[in-house]
Amino acid sequence: MKLGDWIAFLFLAISLTILWEFRHILLLLFTSVILAIALNGLVRWLQRFRLSRGKAVFLAISLVSFLGIMFFSLIMPPFLDQFQQLLNLVPRGYERFSRWIDLTLQQPPIWLPEINLRLPGFTEIARQVGPLAQNILGNFFAVFNFSVNTLLQGLLIFVFTLMLVANPASYRRLVVRLFPSFYRRRADEILGLCEISLLQWMRGIAINSVFIATLSYISLTILNVEFVLAHALLAGVFNLVPNIGPTLSVVFPVSVALLDSPGKAFLVLVAYIIIQNLESYWFSPMIMQRQISLLPAATLMAQLFFARFLGFGGLVLALPLAVVTKTWLEQAVLKDIFDNWTLSQPILESSDISESDQVLIAADTPPELPDSSPNDSTQEDDSDHDI
Repeated sequence: MKLGDWIAFLFLAISLTILWEFRHILLLLFTSVILAIALNGLVRWLQRFRLSRGKAVFLAISLVSFLGIMFFSLIMPPFLDQFQQLLNLVPRGYERFSRWIDLTLQQPPIWLPEINLRLPGFTEIARQVGPLAQNILGNFFAVFNFSVNTLLQGLLIFVFTLMLVANPASYRRLVVRLFPSFYRRRADEILGLCEISLLQWMRGIAINSVFIATLSYISLTILNVEFVLAHALLAGVFNLVPNIGPTLSVVFPVSVALLDSPGKAFLVLVAYIIIQNLESYWFSPMIMQRQISLLPAATLMAQLFFARFLGFGGLVLALPLAVVTKTWLEQAVLKDIFDNWTLSQPILESSDISESDQVLIAADTPPELPDSSPNDSTQEDDSDHDI
């Protein structure tokens, strides 16, 4: 490598180190980009009614603000009230479940007479795991408590979103200029594909969340479970986090149903399993058929990867980050590099092959069939004559 190559590599390493130190700020910026793309889609829709961009931006922000105020004023107060009562009932549901297990172990049913011998330490294990599970659950919900840091991050996301929506073309040109001149047009095309993919993901995930929340509300109402609104909203919100979210959303209704009977808790669990399977194998493919698809294993790997390096925010934004990463890999790496990769010379020259390998290749090569055409035979005779 030349000196210039080493200097370029050094500056690249320094740039990556700086970006790694500011990764949490970049994550907030990426959140702002997602919100700005969603808001910009609404602005473009309003511009169809022959509105200028400034008026469309103002109207879009006003509409989103109005819907947010209506949501927090009408839905959030009963949700917070039910959620607070729900947190108080979860330990009681677990205690009732433990007592039911103890009673089952002491007086096993006829169809299961040997349960005392098979599970001798179940009660002790459950009593030890119970406080630990409650502490983990309490620490998990402590993440969602409002704090000064959370408010500052929310304010920063809000300001970034407004600046990006006000003049998205300028920021897009700034990002494109970071690429070499010969690749800027192609980079702009890939950024457009990323925007389309994120818009499709947001539309699909919003419809899926509404579908999950609606079916959860109907199912829990039929089963007569308390705090239906809180359970339904939690199921819809947790659906934003694939794989992990649906599993967490079932904890609360099952815990509340345990206060009535284990049978009702089992019916709630079955209802949630049916809803999640309907969403995963029927509704989601139908709604998101034009979205860039991700394999379940790739989604889980993306969640583990981004959660490991970016924390809880990386876990929540794992799917949009995976969508953007997949788009860039498909377009910039696979399509632009690998699909156009050609060799300027044969893979193996005859001089590079040993004599033993040449003998093996010749032995494996089928013999050529003689051609019986008259022209070839004439040419062969002439060549023999010349020799």
